[in-house]
This record gives sequence, C-alpha cells and structure tokens, in this order.
Amino acid sequence: MSGVAGGARPEQGPTRRPEPADATDTGTDAESAPAPESDPAPEGEPDSGGGKKKNARPFWKELPLLIGIALILALLIKTFLVQAFSIPSDSMQNTLQRGDRVLVDKLTPWFGSEPERGEVVVFHDPDGWLRDEPTPKPNAVQKFLSFVGLMPSAEEKDLIKRTIAVGGDTVECKKGGPVQVNGKALDEPYVFPGNSACDDMPFGPFKVPDGKIWVMGDHRQDSSDSRYHTDDANKGFVPVSQVVGRAVVVAWPVNRWATLPVPDTFDQSGISAAAGAAPGVAGLAGALPLVLWRRRRLTAGRTAG
Repeated sequence: MSGVAGGARPEQGPTRRPEPADATDTGTDAESAPAPESDPAPEGEPDSGGGKKKNARPFWKELPLLIGIALILALLIKTFLVQAFSIPSDSMQNTLQRGDRVLVDKLTPWFGSEPERGEVVVFHDPDGWLRDEPTPKPNAVQKFLSFVGLMPSAEEKDLIKRTIAVGGDTVECKKGGPVQVNGKALDEPYVFPGNSACDDMPFGPFKVPDGKIWVMGDHRQDSSDSRYHTDDANKGFVPVSQVVGRAVVVAWPVNRWATLPVPDTFDQSGISAAAGAAPGVAGLAGALPLVLWRRRRLTAGRTAG
C-alpha cells in the first residue's frame, strides 16, 4: 500500500514569526510609499485614454488670423451696414459740430428705402457743390483704415444736410417767412440760434421731382445747400441715387453722444403731398358710382321712349 494513502503527514520545520516592521524605516514600507508619477505623453502622442492630445498654438500665431477676420468684418459692416463720417464744417450747427463723428445707416437703402422729410442724410456731391473746397491728402495708413471703415474717409467729397422735401412735394421760403412744404409752415427748432429760415437766400416755390430731395443745412446762414445750386444740372435737388444713407447717431466725441431723430414738425397733418391729394381722390372715387348709375338711368329712359 502506498504511504501517501496511509495518511502520514510530511515532516515540517519549526515555524518563524514575522518580525515587526521598523517604524523609522520608510524605505521598506510599501503601503506608504507614493506611486511614481508617470511621464506626460510627448506632444502629439496618444495619451493613456487613447485620444490624441492637441497642441495649443501660441497667441502670437493666432493674432494675424484674428486681425484678418476683424478687418474683413469691418469692411463688410462699412459696405453694407454702418459707416462713420466726419463733420468737416459748421453748416449743421448746432445739431452737429465740426469734428463730430456720425454713424450712417447704409442698410435700409439696400431694401429700397428712400430719405424722408426731416432726416439728416449723407450724400455724394451731386454736381460740383464742393468744387472749390480743398481736399486733404491722407497718408497710406489713413487710406487703409478709411477703406476698411475704421476711420472716416478724408478724400471722399460727401455732404451732410437735412432733408426738407421729397419727390412730389412743393417747397418754398419767402424772405422773413418760414420754410413751407406743401403749404404747411415748418416750425424749425433745430435751426442755428439767431438764424432766419431763409433770409439770405429765399427760394421757390419749387416742385421736387420724383427720385430727388431738397436739402438744407441747420446753420442756414452758413450752409451752401440746395438754395445755392438751382442753376446746376439737378436744379439744386439731390438725386436719391447719390444718398449714402441716414445719419442716425453722433458717436464721437463721447460727451456728445446723441441720436438724430426726425423733428415733430415733419409729422404735422397735411404736410404730405399724397395726403393733401387724398380727399380729392376719395371724393372722385365716391362720386363715380353715382355718376354711372345716373347715366344708366338716363340711357334706359331714352331707350324706352
């Protein structure tokens, strides 16, 4: 029979109790030893999570791209939305002072909107109004900033005036009297203090052609406006096609921030040429059925007889 099957145990040597760990021996304490820090993955190498780390680009490398985007946005804004213009003269005092910067809305004309009475508008020189005015010569930096819309242009010969009458209106002003539009006298609180409405250059009555406007400066005795150009190709009127847009706000200097709303005098009843003709048109429309009915009765009576 096998000895293993008889159940005899193999001989064992004397057991040895483990010695207590020395508290001062930190080098053998596996539990308290900090885990070694893993080295970061090299740039562009996959990390432990399996993803690839993206290298952060320095700011100086991003700066040219940011500047390029900003310039493109500024150019688009100047072309289609808003453009800054500088006031070069005193012709719009006290509404605007020489050196003011105004923001001009260029968006609404893209949708077919035309200037309305009372609006302050910027327009291209229609027919040599600024022929004798000197034009400053900007440097290359000023030209570039003007091109992208970051500063007003000094080379463009543009003017800024208030729209007084639009196509279809009749406008006039006699010496000692007020400006009248379609027979309605204008109360003009925006006119420079001490100025008359038109004593220096009375005019009219003129009927404004369709597609044109009549403009005047708020500083009447210091404004070479429509009154002084009635002998030019446009008879003093400004073609709507030459209007850049409406000045909506004074943006600079900061202490002169202000909007440029339409004065209440242009909202008075009956000032619109279309409104003045409306009663006659309505009367004709109302009388027409009556005339046709009477004519039919008379014709029927003659036929019966």
